[in-house]
Amino acid sequence: MKETIVIGISDQRTSRSPNTLVTYALGSCVGVSLYDADTNIGGMAHIMLPQSVPGRDALEIDRKKFADTAIIDLLGRMVRQGANRGRIVAKIAGGANMFGIVDGNGFGDIGRRNVISVKDILSGLDIPIVAEDTGENFGRTIFFELDTGKVKVRSLGKNMKEM
Repeated sequence: MKETIVIGISDQRTSRSPNTLVTYALGSCVGVSLYDADTNIGGMAHIMLPQSVPGRDALEIDRKKFADTAIIDLLGRMVRQGANRGRIVAKIAGGANMFGIVDGNGFGDIGRRNVISVKDILSGLDIPIVAEDTGENFGRTIFFELDTGKVKVRSLGKNMKEM
């Protein structure tokens, strides 16, 4: 039976076909969808911040919140469920500058910093990004269909985009 699994802010989930993973209200946050097409195993993370605080005890942080910890944990969960690490690809969305504010210290630029961090982590893990819908100044909701690997992006006042 097909199920829709909701991923909240600073959350992540894995599943397999025929389920759909969805995360709502990506503003400056980045939604990362990982997929192994041979096993139809996928995972999604709703990443809030680019990196965890160096030197903090791992038990003190919410690992699902940060790009540097969430992606590694999500990948591990997928592999434990039977995904082949060498076949996993990524699609990313979000990372908007919602308020059009950027100062000399990078304030207001969290969306761009999130996207850069996600790309760096995925590159370091040799996971190719095969599609992305990032930046701009609007929020997104993404639907990740695990039977096809398609990610559909919905934004207010825009046509549904398929990646």
